[in-house]
Amino acid sequence: MVQVTERDEAMVAWLDVVRLADMDALRWALGAHLGLGRPVTLRNAQHWAARMESVGLVGRSRPTFRDGSIVWATHQAVGKQPPKLFRQTTRHEVAVASVSARYLAAGFAWRRDRKPGGLLDHQVDGVAQRGGVVELVEVELTPKTWQRYKLICENHAFRLAHDDVSRIAYFCTADADRAIKREADKFIFRTERQRLVSLHAFDVRGRWVEADVGLGHGAAESGGASIATELDGADMWGRNVRARS
Repeated sequence: MVQVTERDEAMVAWLDVVRLADMDALRWALGAHLGLGRPVTLRNAQHWAARMESVGLVGRSRPTFRDGSIVWATHQAVGKQPPKLFRQTTRHEVAVASVSARYLAAGFAWRRDRKPGGLLDHQVDGVAQRGGVVELVEVELTPKTWQRYKLICENHAFRLAHDDVSRIAYFCTADADRAIKREADKFIFRTERQRLVSLHAFDVRGRWVEADVGLGHGAAESGGASIATELDGADMWGRNVRARS
């Protein structure tokens, strides 16, 4: 009989938010929920995924185009249909989960952005918050056209000025990083330009390659993770449990 803890349920809730995650992201997210501020071992992440799969809360697959497994929250867990792994957006969604998990490990809460209000509005890939620090987070694996960047940068500039946003952080491939910096220099006014940062964090396959990107605006400390609720400390692992057979 498998014991499902509150931490397990919080992890499943995080998977519901990010939709898909690979073992790299899972390692960081589990480490965050243990209050470690660093990833657990690959073996521990695989063990957690196997436990949750055995009680029907997590689905797992290893597509041929990936080096390792991808996991997601099942219909039983969150009431949603399983993702289609061969969509063009899969690589992007997995990359977003990698960034999200690292923000959790740095003590941030993570949520989806609000829905766009119109054709000229833009929804970012995620919102990270810790205290009064709010970061709009984008993952860019393929450069867009300058026309598209113009609209996006105008929206970024508006939100920086009006939405109490601390900064906008892009996590990119090398080509996308260069494109973002070039177009931001053109389309974001100099007084706001320093609040949009772009970092080379992924290779062309969407794998994390950057060891330390300094997550968080003016933030040096690491802390525990939060999704929607405050979680127990590491000493509470195994308590507050429900049995599932």
